[in-house]
Amino acid sequence: MELFRLRRTIPFTRYMLVLNLISFVTFLAAVFFLVTRGLHLSIEFTGGTVVEVAYTQPVDLAQVRSAVAGLGYSDVAVQHFGSARDVMLRLPLREGASSGQQTEELLAALRAQDPTVTLRRTEFVGPQVGRELVEDGLLALAFVIGGIMIYLALRFEWKYAVAAIVANLHDVVIILGFFAFFQWEFSLAVLAAVLAVLGYSVNESVVIFDRIRETFRRQRKMSTREVIDVAITSTMSRTIITHGSTEVMVLSMLIFGGPTLYYFALALTIGILFGIYSSVFVASGVAMWLGIRREDLVKATKKPGEGDDPNAGAVV
Repeated sequence: MELFRLRRTIPFTRYMLVLNLISFVTFLAAVFFLVTRGLHLSIEFTGGTVVEVAYTQPVDLAQVRSAVAGLGYSDVAVQHFGSARDVMLRLPLREGASSGQQTEELLAALRAQDPTVTLRRTEFVGPQVGRELVEDGLLALAFVIGGIMIYLALRFEWKYAVAAIVANLHDVVIILGFFAFFQWEFSLAVLAAVLAVLGYSVNESVVIFDRIRETFRRQRKMSTREVIDVAITSTMSRTIITHGSTEVMVLSMLIFGGPTLYYFALALTIGILFGIYSSVFVASGVAMWLGIRREDLVKATKKPGEGDDPNAGAVV
């Protein structure tokens, strides 16, 4: 399916050096903010108190958040669960206050707004659980990266595997850099979005690499740069349809999903935009500079009786 077909090949490779230099500077800036500011981790990682309360009537979450903000908390996760009368809150650790004291302060503030509110459940999430989640998250990230490299090395060639991983790490680090710079809350939902971006970005890289392989087979007289330009140009219609429809859905979550889905959708939005860019310019550019060629993908074999004839044809 195509919305349009470009008649003229866009010279993407002409701009790859400049854009990749910009990407390198952006990547270094993201690493700098990660090192100097760090991530603003949610209580799933740092530990805290989970409180569930019940109201007699449906309650507006904005009202609950205002009561929590009055206690001096910022970026507290407040969401409905089960029904509009049930609310779950995740309070971060506060120095000098126990989990029980935090719960009592919260209930007092909520009952000042609505005396009918009742406590359903309170649970303390310790830092040990947070460390385990960090380790499990990093392990999941490592498995994803390793699986992607093995898949691309088997399907294409090691140069393509290296190029795709460089592009994917570029996307992940820049997403984390945004969260470190703006100190947005990094939760398990955001981690899930980062892992989703890895798969999403590598899918786009695979489509482009596959088109490069097809173009190498069809156009034997083209240079590598010309092949890459033709391959990327021929995927433009597919890219616009796929990423456009995906971005519409993600933006709807970002705008209408409320605070619960906000950072999840925000991470996906950043990841999708940079995923398109990195697949077109970073992955293809790195593969080009690593020296990809037709022989890497289309192996020449000798036909019976051809001997050492240098003019023997290649069987695709």
